[in-house]
Amino acid sequence: MNSSDIIQITLPALCYRGLVPLPHNELKIEMAKNDSARTIKEVMQSPDKLIVLLAKKEFLSNVDTIENFNNIAVIGKIVALTDARTSQRLVIKTIVRCQIDSFLEVEPIMHVTVTTKPSVSTSTTRELACVRLLVQELDPKTKNLFKANTDLISKVSEGVTPEILTDMFAHNLNLDYNTRLKYLNTIDTTERMVFLLQDIRNEKVVREIEDEIDNKVRQNVSENQKEFYLRERMKVIQEELGDKAKKESDIEELRKKILDVKMPKNIEEKALNELVRYSMLSSGSGESSISRTYLDFIISLPWSNASEDCHDLVKAKEQLDIDHYGLNKVKDRILEYLAVCIMTKKTPQAILCLVGPPGVGKTSLAKSIAKAMNKKFVKQSLGGVKDESEIRGHRRTYLGALPGRILQGMKRAGTINPVFLLDEIDKLSSDYRGDPASAMLEVLDAEQNQYFSDNYLEEPYDLSKVFFIATANYLENIPAALRDRLEIVEVSSYTEFEKFEIAKQHLIDKQLSIHGLSKCDFSLSDKALWMLIREYTREAGVRELERYIGTLIRKAIKTILLEKTTPINIDENNISSWLGKPRYSYTKLDNNDQVGIVTGLAYTQFGGDTLPIEATCYKGDGRLLLTGKLGDVMKESGQAALSYVKNNAEKFSINEEVFKTNDIHIHVPEGAVPKDGPSAGVALTTAIVSLLTKQKVDHTLGMTGEITLRGRVLPIGGLREKSIAAHRSGLKKILIPAENVKDIEDVPASVLEELQIIPVTTAEEVLEKTGISGHVGTE
Repeated sequence: MNSSDIIQITLPALCYRGLVPLPHNELKIEMAKNDSARTIKEVMQSPDKLIVLLAKKEFLSNVDTIENFNNIAVIGKIVALTDARTSQRLVIKTIVRCQIDSFLEVEPIMHVTVTTKPSVSTSTTRELACVRLLVQELDPKTKNLFKANTDLISKVSEGVTPEILTDMFAHNLNLDYNTRLKYLNTIDTTERMVFLLQDIRNEKVVREIEDEIDNKVRQNVSENQKEFYLRERMKVIQEELGDKAKKESDIEELRKKILDVKMPKNIEEKALNELVRYSMLSSGSGESSISRTYLDFIISLPWSNASEDCHDLVKAKEQLDIDHYGLNKVKDRILEYLAVCIMTKKTPQAILCLVGPPGVGKTSLAKSIAKAMNKKFVKQSLGGVKDESEIRGHRRTYLGALPGRILQGMKRAGTINPVFLLDEIDKLSSDYRGDPASAMLEVLDAEQNQYFSDNYLEEPYDLSKVFFIATANYLENIPAALRDRLEIVEVSSYTEFEKFEIAKQHLIDKQLSIHGLSKCDFSLSDKALWMLIREYTREAGVRELERYIGTLIRKAIKTILLEKTTPINIDENNISSWLGKPRYSYTKLDNNDQVGIVTGLAYTQFGGDTLPIEATCYKGDGRLLLTGKLGDVMKESGQAALSYVKNNAEKFSINEEVFKTNDIHIHVPEGAVPKDGPSAGVALTTAIVSLLTKQKVDHTLGMTGEITLRGRVLPIGGLREKSIAAHRSGLKKILIPAENVKDIEDVPASVLEELQIIPVTTAEEVLEKTGISGHVGTE
């Protein structure tokens, strides 16, 4: 087919999305087989292999309807076909424009009737002028405008016609879809030449702007790279030179800080000497960082900064009462200590050590003291410390050296007169790395601690203005030399009444606040609280009690959110459904008087409890058997009690043959629970005499005290707790050593109202008060 012929012909048609075909070009197209297979097959079977290439009126149109196709198309010839697995690659040589006359069919193969539309020129002179202008525009830089064919400019010199020239240039120029449609729809060659001149000039302007922007970007990037390169070179040079300028300003700043913190003269002189040494070291050396760390630490220590103490003893008392219920003796001792501080305006030489079971409020007492005196509070736990350097610090010659915990605490406090809590001082231990307890001697000795020496600091540091408070669980575990420097204040376990008041006044409100619940949504009855204290906890303090209260509140919150019920009321009837069955049960009294059964009183780390003691005898050879997981002290008490009874058998009307022909077995129930302590002798003696005289012991009577072989009753400890346990168990009266009468004032008034306390001096007096008369045994 010739591009100048005007003919009408019917051919298969094909539309390739995004393509605007122009005559006199070679198109390379890749199409999916499912879209084009049948059409291509029909074209390839025809002798001329001609096909009509359609274009859509709009680029984004996805609908292949007759109305969406452009009225002008192009007839082309398939000159090559390559089959791939899922596609077909076509090479089509476009020939001439054509006008679509009609669509014969659309499915399955589109056929159209077209009439060829050769290009025309309305003005030869105008066309020639456009060609000359086009030649002027085509300089060597213009070849970059054509996206895929840089040899187009040489076509001009080959003498191609303006018709072919415009179609080829327009096809290869970077134009948008609508502009290409303009070239396709324009039949007049001269008009296309004008369009081409405009588009080439526009593209040149755009390219010039792009080149300008690109050059600026390249210049900026180049400058940044140059700056980065110079900075890196500068760093290397500065490292080689020691970064003198920066370091000099740093040294001046450090010198100013050293002078501002008002150190003692000897410390200031040492710091300035260290600063001189630091200035001579290279920044990259390891010694430089060690020296700088040392200087920073010295500067951060408090040397003269002191907090202003509160000298209002009334306010201090109010603060202690607000924070803690009970503990009157402890509070009085603390107030005495504070009174001396206020009167002398000096820190007393005595160093308090609060000793008591876990959870009784030793740490919170120390915090209250700091709050009452308006001092900074610092806590340092000593539990598990084995290395002496933990207290005195490491020498700076060691890699990773650190100051000791005392000076680290002073750094945190920021003042020279804080309240410094040494927690769990009884947990200090020692090994091959030294004895930290010995290092604490210098800290806690009021005569020495103004010259406390830390290995890291290398100079004495004044601790004389520090208010040290130590805490311990067991006084016996504190080394004797260290204990000698402490003033012991015993914080005894709480009674049930105190636990009840603490829970009512503090713990419930605290846990409600922590869990975001209000009092109107949750209530715990008094009887339920008593059950919680007696049957779910067994402790000296109130930690476990607080945890159980928190558990109840969390369960209440879950119920409120899931079941939308409020308020939650917990009483003695439903507490077990919230917490499960009770964990503990206190020893309860027998209902009747019995032979050989005596109620003793015990003092444990969880408070007081009653201790029933049972005695029996059977045929044997005079041995004594003690069971119930007793400790060595209680076993010795049993031996002493038996020896006393044997020695006084005639006085108690006991046949001495009984001891030769019978074995005596003494048992303390709850065998799985270890029991020990020097206060069971009286009860053991009474049980043996009751057994051998066949006389019953009053089941509402309890007793405590140790006896000697001569029958003297020795004093005991924990009278307060034992009295509370006796009252709780239903005893009406108890026998105590006469020397413990002075301790009766510690017993709560509510207990004294219902419990008769009888002091005794000898074992004979005990038996007399018990009501056991002389009666010969018949064993």
